[in-house]
Amino acid sequence: MMLNSSNMNPEAARPEQGPAEYRITSLIFYCFIFTIGIVVNITALWVFGLTTKKRNSVTVYMINVAVVDLTFILLLPFRMVYHHTDYWYFGDVFCRINAALTIFYPCMALWLFALISADRYMAIVQPKHSKELRNVPKAVVASVGVWIMTLGSTVPLLFFDEDPDHSSNFTTCIKMQDIVYMRNNNSVNFVRLIFFFLVPIFLMTGCYIIIVDNLIHGRTSKLKPKVKEKSIRIILTLITQVLVCFVPFHIVLVLRLIGTDEDGGYSTWAVFTTFLMNLSTVLDMILYYIVSKQFQDRVISVILYRNYLRSVRRKSRHAHTGSVRSMSNLTSAMI
Repeated sequence: MMLNSSNMNPEAARPEQGPAEYRITSLIFYCFIFTIGIVVNITALWVFGLTTKKRNSVTVYMINVAVVDLTFILLLPFRMVYHHTDYWYFGDVFCRINAALTIFYPCMALWLFALISADRYMAIVQPKHSKELRNVPKAVVASVGVWIMTLGSTVPLLFFDEDPDHSSNFTTCIKMQDIVYMRNNNSVNFVRLIFFFLVPIFLMTGCYIIIVDNLIHGRTSKLKPKVKEKSIRIILTLITQVLVCFVPFHIVLVLRLIGTDEDGGYSTWAVFTTFLMNLSTVLDMILYYIVSKQFQDRVISVILYRNYLRSVRRKSRHAHTGSVRSMSNLTSAMI
């Protein structure tokens, strides 16, 4: 519930971010997500956008996933500063952008996952028409359409008339965590939930049911085993990611939208499910790894390079130890 600062001093009117444990946990968690997410998604952009010679529809979707992830991740340092200092330094406009991206990211990610699922459906169930339906131009058009649709849905969030942050003279950013200010537009919110949560979920589910049915009844015998194996791994990854990262977030969002004014502030479940939603930006690494052999090679090369450095260090240590021992033996012999 919002505080009224008219009869309170600034410190008393200060809105609570939540318990100190929440702020510390958020800081640590966002540091982890930012560090890993930046490395993973920049590597993905480099692999899919610059080093992949033969691009296809999946490559286009992977580039879009990486761009969306990076857009969301690059705002995390501002949240980290906020959780560390308990003070929002970056102004009202940037606070609105930060809050709008919390809604934009899952909407965009789910539709991209739906496009990838449809691509797998065409690859497995409609292999004869695969070349016609699964090409780069059509994938680009589909991606641009999703971007326009999602931006058109979330940009209005930047222009809410009722601002919860004006209830206090303490510089804060309640919009990042308080759902109360969205409830006056619940009709719009639930339309957004239908088109950006339920519709992509139903599309993905429909594609998976048909794919599994074709696999069980042996209608995919003409496909190469590697294609089927790769498609199944992509599907399992997407299902797991949606169930873990996005379904809990949307369930809690709906519960808070239909709740009372008193339960619009800090919520442990809202915080936890938001953490899970942020985790998706890192879990996309599994998707990149399955889709691209070049991404696999890049990850393996990094791991091998680290192992190589460790082996060099060990050899140098052994060599140094051996030289010291030989010198001591020579000295003792001379004595």
